[in-house]
Amino acid sequence: MPKSLVTGGAGFIGSHIVDRLVEAGHTVSIIDNLSTGRRANINPAARFHEDDVRDGERVLAVFREEKPDYVFHLAAQMDVRKSVVDPVYDAQCNILGSLNLIEAARQVGARKLVYASTGGAVYGEPRELPVKETHPIDPMCPYGATKHTVEHYLFMYRANYGIDYTVLRYPNIYGPRQDPHGEAGVVAIFSQLMLAGKQPKVFGDGSQTRDYVFVSDVVDANVLAIDGGSGGIFNLGTGVETSVTDVFRTVAAAVGYTGEPLFAEERLGEIHRICLDASLIGKTLGWTPKHTFEQGVAKAVAYYREQAGQ
Repeated sequence: MPKSLVTGGAGFIGSHIVDRLVEAGHTVSIIDNLSTGRRANINPAARFHEDDVRDGERVLAVFREEKPDYVFHLAAQMDVRKSVVDPVYDAQCNILGSLNLIEAARQVGARKLVYASTGGAVYGEPRELPVKETHPIDPMCPYGATKHTVEHYLFMYRANYGIDYTVLRYPNIYGPRQDPHGEAGVVAIFSQLMLAGKQPKVFGDGSQTRDYVFVSDVVDANVLAIDGGSGGIFNLGTGVETSVTDVFRTVAAAVGYTGEPLFAEERLGEIHRICLDASLIGKTLGWTPKHTFEQGVAKAVAYYREQAGQ
């Protein structure tokens, strides 16, 4: 029976990965400090360690106890604005925390590490769309820089120590369990506000675009990466730009909300347009997103409606 460890396994995406691994018969353990994760997301079949990846001694102790074959690394400081305000903290979490993890994986002989990188922030303002993996790396925020740095460490550890890895560069991911109180989950934020009859805020003029993928489709990519994509870096995405205005309209239609957004000043460090070319992972691992944006939003809104007791 394979053993898998998921960092950030009490969080939005990580908890869905844990669920799928448990279903597939893996023995699963979780490292999460619950800074953004929630106990309610933790699969009861998984072993939970409430620890911080910045604590190298604790990380190594957990790895020695669990001896994972596969490591799915999602724990991160992922708030773009916070990374701009406090780049040192961002680096402590995303670089030093990841190094603790990679080093522990080396010491216990883990077979593979699947790393959640970012396709929205590593490239900076795109020179062409959709963005391929070969696009220059020009992050406009510390978050993008720290996530990319870890990709180099993974390459080095594979070259020097033989630890296999696959890097998945994530787009904007949405779906059930996404925290509507964070800053990255615009679908969750809009859904909760509209369901409460409140007016959502749009930063900028609403024309800025992102590439949105439903969470279960991202889980599919992680599962495929267990046995494929050795040493590879892959974008996840639809190749389609969806504007904030489009998100507002799609969520409003699913909720039945008839109001208008409140516009606010655009935020520092954020790119204006992005969508990702995911043809490489399609050719290599056979991955393609299964949900249209409308289908995914309908499932997300149904979840938030249930959470609100409506």
